[in-house]
Amino acid sequence: MNTFPTNSENKTEQPKRLNLLLTCSSWRDNSSIVQLPQLLGPFGIRALKANNGEEAVRVVENNDIHIAIVDLAIPLTDNTTNRNPGGERVLQILRRLQPRPPTIVIRPRQASARENARSLARSLQEGAFTVVDRPAMLETLLDALHRALRKHYSDRWPQTRILE
Repeated sequence: MNTFPTNSENKTEQPKRLNLLLTCSSWRDNSSIVQLPQLLGPFGIRALKANNGEEAVRVVENNDIHIAIVDLAIPLTDNTTNRNPGGERVLQILRRLQPRPPTIVIRPRQASARENARSLARSLQEGAFTVVDRPAMLETLLDALHRALRKHYSDRWPQTRILE
């Protein structure tokens, strides 16, 4: 179930929760990322799912994002004929937030060591907190989320963010 705000929702009226942006190129039932909303919800973490870059931009515009998991392979749009990757665009949008949310990047396997190094460098230049190779194991994602919360928020709920 996607959690998208309606136009009538007001950021200031929402309860104090940590908002986690989740983007994924494939929401298969057995995917680790699909399990995160159910696992993290009881801890006060609100998972905001996006299937493509355009949806992710709308989520960011309508919600405070505290931590993000960005799959570089998500399509830019919902258009089935245009399957250009939209993950880097989402990273650029997140980079403009102040303060910038820690971002966990999930990247597809690369064909060569050289392309692997380039992909890692691009993700880090765009502000990634950490980079995880696909397929991302659930334990790896949970560990990355815990490290991001500990480092960026001192294990406390984050404050409100604004777009520059």
